[in-house]
Amino acid sequence: MKKLFLFVFAGLVASVGFAQIETPQPSPFQKIEQKVGLSDVTLEYSRPSMKGRKIFGDLVPYDKVWRTGANQNTKITFSDDVMIGDTKLKAGSYAIYTKPGTQSWEVYFYTDTNNWGNPQEWEESKVAVAVKTQPLPMPMSVETFTITFDDLKNDGATIGILWENTYVGVPFSVPTDKMVTANIERVMGGPSSGDYYNAAVYYLTADKDINKAKMWIDKSIEMSEKPAFWYYRQKSLIYAKAGDKKGAIEAAQKSMQLAQEAGNSDYVALNKKSLAEWGVK
Repeated sequence: MKKLFLFVFAGLVASVGFAQIETPQPSPFQKIEQKVGLSDVTLEYSRPSMKGRKIFGDLVPYDKVWRTGANQNTKITFSDDVMIGDTKLKAGSYAIYTKPGTQSWEVYFYTDTNNWGNPQEWEESKVAVAVKTQPLPMPMSVETFTITFDDLKNDGATIGILWENTYVGVPFSVPTDKMVTANIERVMGGPSSGDYYNAAVYYLTADKDINKAKMWIDKSIEMSEKPAFWYYRQKSLIYAKAGDKKGAIEAAQKSMQLAQEAGNSDYVALNKKSLAEWGVK
């Protein structure tokens, strides 16, 4: 009994020893997701506080690259290409580094996003975009480091960096007009070849109006510059279900020919099997 008690006691001590106490982080993490026009922008960063300290020119030296936050580098992700100044920044994720100054700041969008703070070795080749901007004094003090999306418009916004009594803004623009125009032209222009194909295949597999499916697959092939073998494969199945055996055979033979030219043995085999079922040797 005594041995059992000691064993249980040792287990309890061990579990207490491995327990972890969770406490608030001194620089808590924040993630912001913002829709700008039709584009998604995501910002991830950590937020240190002043805590009575002098920030710019002291804790954050002037004229030296700063991680722009705390802990792991601040990261921004764009779902679409954007323009920062006169430079295009491709869709993707970037670390934001800055070089604060008394008269101007340099803001860098850096392609390496896996650094704890500043990179061990700064590589100019990894700077996708660098811009200069003027810091603006604020009438009040901001205790906790903050990054915002300001001046939201259909075609852009401003990345706002605020701390102590300083505000720095980095405007960017998104291709909203180009995206909307393309959507309008696509919708106003009517369904595409792919739209007709998808509708036809759905009607076939869902056992809906096969005559509509037949009409749509024909329209799909007619609109396609070079219809692929799988288009004709679905046409053969739709025609067969619609009772048009002759049309099904012709479509299967065309599908098999194109599949052979493309080196797709699976579709060759599928078409051979269907042709055999329809009495073609």
